[in-house]
Order: sequence, then C-alpha cells, then structure tokens
Amino acid sequence: MTKTVPPARSVIFEESNEGTSAAKRTHIAPAAAAFLLFLSGTAALVFQVLWIKQLSLVTGVDVYAVSTGVSAFFLGLALGSFVLGRAGDRSRQPLRLYALLETGVAILGAGVTFILSRIAPVFVAIEGTSPLAAWALLVLIVATPAFLMGGTLPVLLRALNASAGSVAAKGGRLYAANTLGAIAGCLAVSFVLIPALGVQATGLAAAGLGLVAAAIALSLNVPIAREPVQGTLPGETRSANGSRLALVLYAIAGGIALGYEVAWSQAIVQFISTRSFAFSVVLATYLSGLALGAALFARRSERLSDPWGAFGLLITLAGLVALAELALLGPWLTALQTSAEAAVADVTGSIFAGMCARFLVAALTIVFIPTLILGAAFPVALGLAVDPEHAGRDTGRVLALNTLGGIFGTLLTGFVLIPSLGIVRSFSVLAIAAAAIGLVAVSRGQGGWMGRRLLAPALGTLTVLIAVIVPSDRLASLLNLSRGNGTIVSYEEGLGATVAVIEQGQPDRRFRRLYIQGVSNTGDAMPSLRYMRLQALLPLVIHKGEPKSALVIGLGTGITAGALLAYPGLDRRVAAELLPSVARASTLFAGNFNAAGDSRLDVRVADGRRELMRSQSRYDLITLEPPPPSAAGVVNLYSSDFYRLARERLAPNGLVAQWLPIATQNDEDTRALVRSFLDSFPHATLWSTELHEMLLIGSIEPQELDASRIAARLADPTLAAALRDVGISGPADLLATWMSDRTGLERYAGSALPVTDDQPRIEYASWVRPDELQRTLPALVALRSKAPLLGADPAFDKSVTDAHNRLMLFYQASLNAYAGYRDEWARDMELLMRVEPTNPYYRWFVSSSER
Repeated sequence: MTKTVPPARSVIFEESNEGTSAAKRTHIAPAAAAFLLFLSGTAALVFQVLWIKQLSLVTGVDVYAVSTGVSAFFLGLALGSFVLGRAGDRSRQPLRLYALLETGVAILGAGVTFILSRIAPVFVAIEGTSPLAAWALLVLIVATPAFLMGGTLPVLLRALNASAGSVAAKGGRLYAANTLGAIAGCLAVSFVLIPALGVQATGLAAAGLGLVAAAIALSLNVPIAREPVQGTLPGETRSANGSRLALVLYAIAGGIALGYEVAWSQAIVQFISTRSFAFSVVLATYLSGLALGAALFARRSERLSDPWGAFGLLITLAGLVALAELALLGPWLTALQTSAEAAVADVTGSIFAGMCARFLVAALTIVFIPTLILGAAFPVALGLAVDPEHAGRDTGRVLALNTLGGIFGTLLTGFVLIPSLGIVRSFSVLAIAAAAIGLVAVSRGQGGWMGRRLLAPALGTLTVLIAVIVPSDRLASLLNLSRGNGTIVSYEEGLGATVAVIEQGQPDRRFRRLYIQGVSNTGDAMPSLRYMRLQALLPLVIHKGEPKSALVIGLGTGITAGALLAYPGLDRRVAAELLPSVARASTLFAGNFNAAGDSRLDVRVADGRRELMRSQSRYDLITLEPPPPSAAGVVNLYSSDFYRLARERLAPNGLVAQWLPIATQNDEDTRALVRSFLDSFPHATLWSTELHEMLLIGSIEPQELDASRIAARLADPTLAAALRDVGISGPADLLATWMSDRTGLERYAGSALPVTDDQPRIEYASWVRPDELQRTLPALVALRSKAPLLGADPAFDKSVTDAHNRLMLFYQASLNAYAGYRDEWARDMELLMRVEPTNPYYRWFVSSSER
C-alpha cells in the first residue's frame, strides 16, 4: 500500500509489534540535527589537525608521514560511513546511536591525542624490527575514532527519517552544517585553541564538544518505528544500476576533488605563506565552498527534472573552472592581494589582519569557486544514489566511496601526478577526468533539456583545449615575476614541495636564493654564506675536545654542511635533509665546497628529528639550520623536547648549535626560543654570526674558550681560508662574535614561556612587526659580557675588543639604514671601510661606486 509522504519537518512513529498499537507523533527540528553535525564537524576537524601534527613528531615531518595520517583518518571515516550507516537503518533509536558515537569519538579522540604524544619511542622500537607493524599500529590508532566519526552523518540522517524527495535536500543541509563545523574547527585550532591551550588541552576541548553533542542528542531521543516509506517524487525514480553508477561516479569525483586540494596546496603557496594561519585560511575557504554549494543546491536538487545531467555538468564545470583559474593567474593577483592587505591593515590597525586578508584573496581567487560547484554536486549525488527506505545505509555508501576515492586521489596526485607531470599538468589530468565523468553522467540522464547534452561535450572540449594551451611552467614564471624577476636556475615540483633556485641581485653582487614552497629560505649571498659557515665551524673551533663527528640538520644550500669539509679533524660528517629536491638543488650554490657531491659527507634524505630518534649514533656537534621557526611544522626543531632528544645524542663534551634568526619573529618570540634552549642545556652561550642571525651553543659540560687551542686550529690553511672568505681573518674576529653566557641569556629570556611539543607557541605567534630587527638586535647586543678566555694575554684581549668594536660599528650603521638614516649609514660605513677595507663581509654592503 502506498503511504502519504509526511511533512518535511515531522515524522511518524509507531510502536513495534511487541508494544502497544498507540501511535505517537513527534517533531525533530532539522535545525537541531544541523547544530549537532556542526559540533561534530568542529570536533572532527580539530582532532584531525592535532593528530596529523602529532604524527609528524612520531614519524617525521615528511610527505609520507602526513599522507599516512590523512589516509588513516579518511579510511576510518569511509569504513564508519559504510558500516554504521547500515546500523543506523536498523536502529529504532538513531539519536541514541548518534549520542553513543559522539561519546565514543570524545573518549577515543582524547585518548588518541594522549597516546600520540607518548608513542614515539614505541614506534621507533617496533619500526626497527617490523616497519609494517609500526605503521599499522599508527593507522589503527588514528582510524579507530575516525570510524565512529564516519557514522555520525548517515545515522543522523536516519534520525530525520528522510522521505522520498527529501533525501537530497536534508542530506545536503546536514552535509553543509557538518562542513561549516569543520570550517569553525579549522580556524579555531590555529587562531585560538592551540595558541591558548596547547595540543593536549585542545584535544580535551574537542572531546568536550563531542560530549555536548551527545547530551543534546539524548535529550531529543524518541524511538522510531520501523515503517517502510513508499512513493516517489519527480526526479527520484531510479534503478539499481543507476544507483550504483552514481556511487561509482561520485567516488571518482571524490578522488578528483581531493586531488585538486593536493595540487592547490602547492599551487597557491607562492601567493600566501608557510605559516599555519595561511593554510588554515585556505582550508577554511575550501570547506566554505563545499558547505555553501551544498546548502544552496540542497533545496533546488528536489526539483531537478534531469538530476543526472545536473550532476554531470557540475562535475565538469568544477574541473574547467579550476583549470581556467590556473591559466589566468598573473601579477594581477599579487597586486590585488597587496591592495586588500593594505586596506584591511589600515582599517584594523593590525598587520596580522592585513596578512590574513592577503591569504583570503588568494584562496577566494584560486580555490573557492570550484569547491562551491563541487559542494553543489553532493545533494544531487544523494538524490541519485540514496533510497529513502535505506537513508542511513545509502548515505553511508555515498560518503564511504567518496572518501575512499579521496584517499586514492590524494595519493595518486601527491605521489604520481605531481612528481611526474608537475602541478599544471596534474590539474589538466584531473580536469579532463572530471569532464569524462560529466559526459558519462549526462549520457545517463533523461535529456529533458537538450542543451545539457550539448553543453557537457562543449565544456569538456574547452577543458581539453585549455589543458593543451596552458604552459607547464606557468607557476615557475609567476614565481619568478613575484620574486623580483630574476633568472630561474632550477625549478622542481615534487613530493611535498616546490623547490626553486633563482639568481638575483645587482651586476656586481649576483647571488642565488633557494625557494621552498614559494618562500625564500636562504641563499649564497655573503650574509648567508657568513652565518652558515660559522654555524658549523665556530662550535668546532671552540670545542674543548677533539671533535670527530658532526650532524647537520637541514642541508639547504649545502653551505653549513659543506663547511664541515673544511674542518680537518672530522672522521664522520652527516647531513639530514627532508626533501630530495633540496639535496639536488644544493649543487647549484656557491661556497658549499660541493657538499652533496663529496663522498666525505653522508647526505641522508630524512627528517632531522626522526633521524635522531632512529639512530643511536652520538656526535661531537649537532648543528641546525632549519627554516624559520614560524613556518608550519618547523617548530618541532625548536622545542625543549627536541633539544632534550639532541642532548641525548651528544658525545662527551658535545655541542648543539642552534640557528637563531632575529628578523623573522618578534622579540617576545625570540625570548621564548631562548627559554626553550636554556631549559634543555645547563650551559649555553650566545654568538652573533651575522647582522640578522645569532647562534646558540648548548652543552651538558661547561664550555671553554681556550685562546691557544682556538689559534692553533685556525692555523690550518683550509679552515683559515674558509673563514677568511666570510670576514673572519683570525681568532680575534671569531671571538669578537661572542655575546653572552647563560647569565645574560637568562636575563634576556626572563619570564618567557618555553616552546614545547605541547605548547608550540612560536608557530602561532603574531605577525612580525616591520621594525623588529631594530628592537631585538640592540636587546641582544646589550647582553654582551667579556668573553671568558683562557690563556689570553692583554694584547690578544685588545685585538678581540677592537674586532668587536668594528662589528658593532657595522651593526650601528645597519640599524641607521633600517631606520631611514642614510647619511648616518654612509658616515659609519665610510669609517669602517677606512679601518677594515678588505673585509669581504663589510664590503658586500657597500656598492662598487661607494668603495
């Protein structure tokens, strides 16, 4: 018997055969269901960000670790959607089941956050004997709570008891609400939660949201009778074959959508920053497009006369727009970003707000419109694939297969397409695949509007045409234009990052810079050459033992690692570099003694932290030259936890030398970094290796500055020449860079809180003020005390003092230049050139016409 479809906002409940025959009617507001999924989506995204961040500490910050974490999370979601969607259909109390799921997510989520913070030693131990078992353990840990998360949407859709003709609309709205929650979680975790609470407490906050959702669900819980719903509305007639085809096509579409996300993450980075805030804005924009598209199209999807045609056109159009936007990118985007940044900064008075506006403009331009179209396809896919009598089961299938497709698309794009074809060609492949899906879907449609059958092939043809026309080096040329229109020496789009080498500078001062993800990391200009040589050689020269082994974390240009080759006493030289493309690019820089090609240097492609966890080797020197600490993920190499790990790998009298950039974060953040170092090493000293850089040297045993030993080491001709090339002509110049011992550093750090794995505060610090060097450098210089030299006579002391005064004169001149006092700069540099005219470091800053 055909039953009348109940109103959209009410469902009919009947007692089961075991109970009475009295019928009850209740009212479950869709708004309440949407709010529950908003909370669920917020908690899920927070957990996802936390777990991927923690996995990077366990396994290393590389593309394989991140991909494993994301895939494990998505695999759990997919399996949960498939299995628990069926359970939702069988449940007479789906709201109670939903509450149980949210409670399980909260408990397991908090537990996983706790476990991942302590599992690294266990993982390393298991990996040493069975890598497969170690990685399987991590996948199981992450996938278990994600399994429960995957069941929340299909179970809640069953609680609404969606009738024929309303599955697409209700499912689309719930999907939009869930995605809006994910947006809130995405922004909150970077802008509020981790900066304020830390990792562990943020996990507890996410668990609290899940428990709130569970409590609300229990308060609304009313048993549902198992009543078959019959009857269909226009556009809802389907066959089993049609349903299966929709599932398959939407699964492939999920792979394409996640492939876009992977490609977008590399294409957009040169227009934003490597800060966590920037990626959060982009991800929030991506999710906003999905949510808004689903919400706007949810009601319209009920009235579609040809849902197959609509689905095909949406998928095709999303690919076409994504590819067309890439083809149209140009300097206009940078100009638009700059205007938006200035406008917002003027209105708010906040540099940080201005930078976020800059990121948002790039995200809206590149990401938003295609994801808006992809989001609109979700309710249409539900309408095609979901049988109202089995709303939970079929919705679970849609989500499960779409998520599994996303896993495949992520891995295919990140590990195959981009490394082999590059970003632009990868977009082309994805867009053409989307056009193919569109053609298949349109051909399955009823053809009520003949234009759709003509339009889809036309859009597909246009997609292929753009894919052929757009040059594969499109992003490389844009990077070059946005970075000063230099000369591209090398450009490689590979696993996890885009690496470029660009030659820049004036005719008499040409140099090359290394760009990773569109952001300048370092180069071979004289200032960089100086501090990186000293990063390796200064701690070796002052070492009170006879150093035989050294580890460099971060190969970069190869200058720091190459400097180890100039020190004659080393038997073992190791460099750990995360990106193979960086190791290849290092051969293009001057001043690194051909580090990557010298057999005396063991270059290991590995995350530095993981290298220390994996190996029990001990070193006389561990020196670090990672990217700036504010870059996403890099804080792992600046935390107290990392320093304690490095300390355990030191040989007797061993030293840890940490690069301390003072121009890339605010003074208060530099104090936090110093506090982290002091909390880990009982003995610490500070050295000034360059105008913009300092060097922290930490040890377990007291450090000694033996003047005669230092002079004897600098008598080696190879070592002396390596230092002389960067303005260090002898022991006095080297010791002139001394600033302070632990006493002065304690005074500088003061009450600053340390950077730890649980409190990675520097990664979420405020944006750098424009005049920060003028604040931080004087504060550190003011710490200077007399170097505690052993065996130094008065004449040597005076030579150190004179060399230090020349260095301070240069710093004073530079600060005048930064403040805009050009006359004072010229006066000080003229005096410096009269006193020390041949110093290559000082001469670098004076143009040939001024010498």
